[in-house]
Amino acid sequence: MTTDAQRQEWADPGGLTVGRTAALVGVSVKTLHHWDAIGLVCPSGRTWSGYRVYSDDDVARIHRVLVYRELGFPLAEIGRILDDPEADARDHLRRQRSQLVERISRLQQMLGAVDRMIGASSTGIRLTPQQQVEIFGDDWQPGWAEEAEARWGDTAQWAQYAERAAALTPEDWKEVAASVEALNADLAAAARAGVAPGSGEANALAERHRASIARYFDCTHAMHVCLGRKYTGDPGFTAFYDALTPGLALWLRDVIFANAEAHGVHPESATWE
Repeated sequence: MTTDAQRQEWADPGGLTVGRTAALVGVSVKTLHHWDAIGLVCPSGRTWSGYRVYSDDDVARIHRVLVYRELGFPLAEIGRILDDPEADARDHLRRQRSQLVERISRLQQMLGAVDRMIGASSTGIRLTPQQQVEIFGDDWQPGWAEEAEARWGDTAQWAQYAERAAALTPEDWKEVAASVEALNADLAAAARAGVAPGSGEANALAERHRASIARYFDCTHAMHVCLGRKYTGDPGFTAFYDALTPGLALWLRDVIFANAEAHGVHPESATWE
């Protein structure tokens, strides 16, 4: 038995029902009912059973409405343009095209900015490789940032580092580089002078060292201990510090351990928090 709903979906060759029209043009039935209610696009035909249907001209009008709506015209203005023989549709389209070109230009600029931000966030350093070498010295390898990301990129600390580092300007990085260079020079001088780990001077240097790390991510004393272990356990770290003065990596580790213990952290049991 044929239902009323099925009869409603069947149209004679002269038109399409609202459901089929909606599927054809890619809008909802509710939208077509609304446009019908406000007189924007009204089905002009009838089926054999009396249901209203959309003719070819109606469907063509719907497509014109969709074009104008995509261009940003309000429905009331679309209706006026379509129904007013005095309205200059070409003039409206020309103005809208000009606005679209400006919008596209702004979006392209925004896209470029987002791409640059993505690139900055991926390495955490918003500098070109040449700028990195100029600021951090000839021994600096721009690939170190990528290696660090591969090693720690899935940690919360790397996320903090990437966010904070990406906000730094080249001038900020110059200040960072100068600060680190001064700290390393003071560490090397203290090690050569035989400053004892656990002394007031050594603990002050340990806190300066921890603060230099905390600029990029929140570094607890326990985290500092974990890093201190790497200074003697990782050949790359050991070579870096020992190049400043022989034995510096071991001395710095001991200084970090003694300072952490003074803050209630036992180096033997400290873990990355």
